[in-house]
Amino acid sequence: MEIHTDALVVGGGLGGVAAALALLRAGSDVVLTEEYDWLGGQLTSQAVPPDEHPWVERLGVTASYRALRDGIRDYYRRHYPLTERARARPELNPGAGRVSRLCHEPRVAVAVIESMLAPYRGSGRLRVLQPYRPVRADVDADRVSAVTLAHRDTGARATVRARVVLDATETGELLPLTGTEYVTGFESRAETGEPSAPAEAQPQNMQAISVCFAVDHVDGDHTIERPATYDHWREYRPPFWGDRLLSWRAPTPRTLEPVERSFTPNPDEDPTEVLGDLQRPGGDMELWRFRRIAARRNFEDGAYASDITLVNWPMIDYFDGSIIDVPDAGRHVEAARELSRSMLYWMQTEAPRPDGGTGYPGLRLRGDVVGGADGLAQAPYVRESRRIRALRTVREQDIALAVRGDRGAVRYDDSVGIGMYRIDLHPSTGGDNYIDVGCSPFEIPLGALIPQRVDNLLAAAKNIGTTHITNGAYRLHPVEWNIGEAAGALAAFCLDRDLPPHAVHEKDELLSDYQSLLVRSGVELHWPPVSGY
Repeated sequence: MEIHTDALVVGGGLGGVAAALALLRAGSDVVLTEEYDWLGGQLTSQAVPPDEHPWVERLGVTASYRALRDGIRDYYRRHYPLTERARARPELNPGAGRVSRLCHEPRVAVAVIESMLAPYRGSGRLRVLQPYRPVRADVDADRVSAVTLAHRDTGARATVRARVVLDATETGELLPLTGTEYVTGFESRAETGEPSAPAEAQPQNMQAISVCFAVDHVDGDHTIERPATYDHWREYRPPFWGDRLLSWRAPTPRTLEPVERSFTPNPDEDPTEVLGDLQRPGGDMELWRFRRIAARRNFEDGAYASDITLVNWPMIDYFDGSIIDVPDAGRHVEAARELSRSMLYWMQTEAPRPDGGTGYPGLRLRGDVVGGADGLAQAPYVRESRRIRALRTVREQDIALAVRGDRGAVRYDDSVGIGMYRIDLHPSTGGDNYIDVGCSPFEIPLGALIPQRVDNLLAAAKNIGTTHITNGAYRLHPVEWNIGEAAGALAAFCLDRDLPPHAVHEKDELLSDYQSLLVRSGVELHWPPVSGY
């Protein structure tokens, strides 16, 4: 099968969906590909509720990302048996989780994303290849002429020829296939000048991946089969952890002090009084509420037998090996899945309870909620990607609160959006503990989306020109969406004018026209006066 189109977006995560929507709104024909069963990436197939800044309800995200959030709330109001009090809340938080002001079931986000794309599928201007992943690219000089994709299950192949190609994959899969220059892991201080960088580069030192899962707590014994590698994980003690990995004890990200977490299934509380705000430290001290995605008291009596909580906790961070540019990536993904199964089994059988007993056999794995055939999320949560050698690279000293102080983050003349999150790096494959430090509200420079050499390939997700350190702030949900939307709008702008992306970056008049287009579509380019944290 060979397909010809204006634009090819490889990867259907948040960046890929946003890129496709921007292209389609501008009139381009698009092929969008995704290797998992759900579009939406970290929000859906990876089962991670939104990680957002505290101003998200008022500013700091694009209009289309706000439409996604509003659509999720509207979906609950239309289809779920909410209590009248919950239904009346403008800032409805179905899960009442502490991690976000909008914690929800992944399947709802899938439905809303599909509805946003549906008119373009119906018109024939959008074709979605799913589940497909890229396996080859044809490159002529500095241009990508075609990408070949293989069906995940059957191996059937499709070749897509496009004028512009966007890499929105979770790990920058197109970069090695196209020969695009990129970097992985920790850059050296000599290269980046970053205060927190090591003396020598560490290309295989990357953030942990996590395989998330959902549980509720109901009557009966729902203990899973003992995982094959349970004994290994039960005794595993990372040197910096302060206890066994499978325990309620874990480092506090900001101080690195090992602290005991609490765990209380189905607390008797009013969920409308729970505020999701990661600006306040300590939200993960009580694990059940931390990433809860369905609070039973938000729904009519009897609708939910239990809350549902999403397990994306320190204890399931897998940092025993990288999954990028290694021959045994699949082994590490399976080991991460075994770690998550082992954590669940430990909770069901051995976890200490406040009453002095052990184990919570009433914990029930809710694979139906996350769509995974084995009960876990379909895809691992990948925090760190390959990153392009870009026209501009965002460095720690551009955004770190300790460096920038009250000056705020560096203001970019080529800004294509804004974002905010602490510089949050999880334990890494190189043996590092958390790096979690304050950040200034920042901008996304256009130059970070454009490779130095290849002229019709754009980065549209976590693969932009950041470093290992600044990726920790730029990797979250609304920022990835903004990156994808900006990349899609740039691709459409270039298609319409028959220009390479480099020309838009180099010529002030073109850059101004492109930024005006972004502003008209609801993209904020600069922050008002707000303080970092």
